[in-house]
Amino acid sequence: MKIGIYGRQFNNSVLPYVQQVFDCLVARKVEVLVYEDFYNFVKDKLFLPKQFGSFKTYQDIKEEVSVMISLGGDGTMLDTVALVRDAGTPMIGINFGRLGFLASINKDGIKSAIDALVDKNFSLDTRRLLKVESNLDLFGDLNFALNDFTIHKRDTSAMILIHCFLNGEFLNSYWADGLIVATPTGSTAYSLSCGGPIIFPRSGNFVITPISPHNLNVRPIIISDENTLTFEIEGRSSKYLVTLDSRTEVVDASIKINLKRADFDINLVRLNNETYLSTLRNKLLWGIDTRNY
Repeated sequence: MKIGIYGRQFNNSVLPYVQQVFDCLVARKVEVLVYEDFYNFVKDKLFLPKQFGSFKTYQDIKEEVSVMISLGGDGTMLDTVALVRDAGTPMIGINFGRLGFLASINKDGIKSAIDALVDKNFSLDTRRLLKVESNLDLFGDLNFALNDFTIHKRDTSAMILIHCFLNGEFLNSYWADGLIVATPTGSTAYSLSCGGPIIFPRSGNFVITPISPHNLNVRPIIISDENTLTFEIEGRSSKYLVTLDSRTEVVDASIKINLKRADFDINLVRLNNETYLSTLRNKLLWGIDTRNY
C-alpha cells in the first residue's frame, strides 16, 4: 500500500501530531510519498524516515497512491482535492484546524485511523463537484470545486447586481453583497453561515444562497445539479471577486459565467465508526443541550 501525505505550513504546536502520523505509517510498513513543499517544511523539524519519498504534481500520484492523507483543517482538505483532481484517489483528513467537517479525524484518533486505512476497514463516500466555464480563462485547469462557488463585491462599495439564469431562463436578479452556489458538501460551509440549508451528500442538488441581500424576501433556493446556471454582474465597482473553494480571481463586468456539475466526483474515506449524521451531531453540537439530561 502506498499513501500520499499533503500538508501546509503550521505552527510548532502541531508537530508532535505530524510525527505521530509518520511513526504510525512506519510501524505499519507503508510506502509514503509526501508533498514536496511540505516535505521541505518538516524535514528539519521532525524525524522524517529516509524511505519516505516526495511528490510535486497530480501526475506524480495519479494511479500511484492508494489513499491521500490531508494534514490540517478543511482548507487543507480542499487543497488536497485540487491536487487529486479526477484521479479517484480516496482522501481522508486529520484535523489540525477548528471545526473540521471534511477533515473529520481528530488528533486523538490518529493511530486508529491509520490502522483502519492499512487494514482497509473503511468505505468510500462519493461527493459531487461543481465546474465553472467562462468567456475568460478562469482558474485554468482547476475550474472545479468541492464546496462552493461565490461571486462577491471586491471592496466596501455598494452592493452588486447579479443576474442569474437557469438553463437559459431568467431566474432572479440578486441585489446583494454577493452570491454563493454550494454543493451538498459545501452546504455546511459559507452557505450555512449565510442562512443556507444543510443538504445531505448525494442528494443531487446545488443551493443558491445570497450574501446579505437587500430584498428580505430573497431566500436560498435548492436546484437539481443537472441544471446549468449562468451569471452576469453589474455594479458601481469595475472589479469583482469570484472564488472556487479557496481559489480567488478578480474579474470585471464583461465576465459571463456558466456553472454546472463537474464531469467527475471525488472519494472521501469514511471510517466504519463514523457516519454523516454523527459528524453533524459532533461538529454542530446537536443533542448536547444539558437541559436534555
